[in-house]
Amino acid sequence: MTRNGSEVILRAEGITKLYPGTVALNAVDFNVYRGKVNVLVGENGAGKSTLMKILAGVVPPSRGKITLKGAQVGFSTPSEAAAAGIGIIYQEMNLFPNLNVSENIFIARERVKAAGAIDHASQEEFTRKLMEKLKQNIDPRALISELRIGQQQIIEIAKALAQEAEILIMDEPTSALSTTEVEILFEMIDELKGQGVSIIYISHRLEELLQIGDYITVLRDGKLVTEELIPNIDLPWIVRQMVGGAEKEIFSGESRERGEVLLECKDLSLPSEKGIPAVDQVSFKLHAGEILGVYGLMGAGRSELLESLMGVHPEAEGEIFLEGRKITSRDIGGRIRDGFALIPEDRQREGLVQTMSVSHNMTLASLFRLAKQGIHLRKQDENVEVDRLIREMSLKTAGPSVLVSSLSGGNQQKVVIGKSLLTQPKILLMDEPTRGIDVAAKGEVFSIMNELAKRGLGIIFVTSEIMEIRAHSDRILVMSKGKLTGEFEKEEADEERLVEASAVGHLTTSMRGND
Repeated sequence: MTRNGSEVILRAEGITKLYPGTVALNAVDFNVYRGKVNVLVGENGAGKSTLMKILAGVVPPSRGKITLKGAQVGFSTPSEAAAAGIGIIYQEMNLFPNLNVSENIFIARERVKAAGAIDHASQEEFTRKLMEKLKQNIDPRALISELRIGQQQIIEIAKALAQEAEILIMDEPTSALSTTEVEILFEMIDELKGQGVSIIYISHRLEELLQIGDYITVLRDGKLVTEELIPNIDLPWIVRQMVGGAEKEIFSGESRERGEVLLECKDLSLPSEKGIPAVDQVSFKLHAGEILGVYGLMGAGRSELLESLMGVHPEAEGEIFLEGRKITSRDIGGRIRDGFALIPEDRQREGLVQTMSVSHNMTLASLFRLAKQGIHLRKQDENVEVDRLIREMSLKTAGPSVLVSSLSGGNQQKVVIGKSLLTQPKILLMDEPTRGIDVAAKGEVFSIMNELAKRGLGIIFVTSEIMEIRAHSDRILVMSKGKLTGEFEKEEADEERLVEASAVGHLTTSMRGND
């Protein structure tokens, strides 16, 4: 079957998925074209992940049919889908932290010797060559738990590439990658397309879809909105189709007046196990009501900088002054009481307890304030505070008692923000706050950031998205290899300057961000 001059290798027709009280997908049609990047977009809850789970054999459809290479198929397990040539990279990483890189890549399909023992040497050699192809200096024997989230994302991608699938589903593959790593991934995608591999590509980074995609399909509220060729569309078109109304201003910030100096750091440093400082004598000031952006490549020391401010690393050196008072506490609890709060990069593992309710997650960091005499939790006070934040942040939830794991990514991020705000911080540290959330949720997060800045909070905002950091920062710091390599006022911070400063100390200075 061909459409628009391209061969349809897989077609889903009338796919419906019913859950108790919910229609996740409603008679959705979806085409996958051979050797093309088939972009799938929609807000959180639009049905994208449900459709991909059906194609990958994770869940069955309630109704509808799937045709693969002209033959009707049905998968009851992921193994059956994999055997048919369908691989998937999940949005939330699916790695075993207690196993090494090579073992994760070959999990459930280990290479064995004649005697039946696992051939670790062969697996490690294959993994080493795959890392070289991905231009990554990651040891095949390194434990997953020892890698940062961006490196773990690379391993998740490598695991899927190693399966040599004919159809490869990529669900938010670049959410934790630096600009350079995104470029490497896109080169790999071009190679795969040349080999006839079909890519289903899901991302909330809308600008990259225009760069990498061939076809785009839009879902909204579990229904098909439209399918179109990428050359025929632009960024505002995508947003309009997704939200069903006017374009939401996610790339235009607000102007604010800065207050007095709220935070001052002098020669902040964090030693690393490899002998090279993760943060190397960084000094800066943050004003009340200011959003200070921090930009850099993965490994630049951005997350370590925020963690050092938050007391995650007691071994960090240097001086920190808050409202002119020198901070002497060296642990997380002390920094919370001092007025610091952190929105971590990985909300799933570091920001939330998935087995707890929305309410209990929100109050987890402020029990010292809500508990009477430090022992008895004032339940009424807790309920009042949680209800207020749910209203103020427009948190979409069936109630404060539901499990936080039942919420969409954007609403989970609001819970993490709410948890931080309940500690009544003066400094809010936000590490990749829009990672893995849709365009509407991004707009809501930025709205919350701007409102908090207007109230006088000082905000330090880390992101890999140049468009976001330029739009929403009053001032931008750039880091490279632990050092501060640039500082720009909002009007000075063009893309070329930011990328050039982020490449200082690297072998190449020709790295450019996505247009």
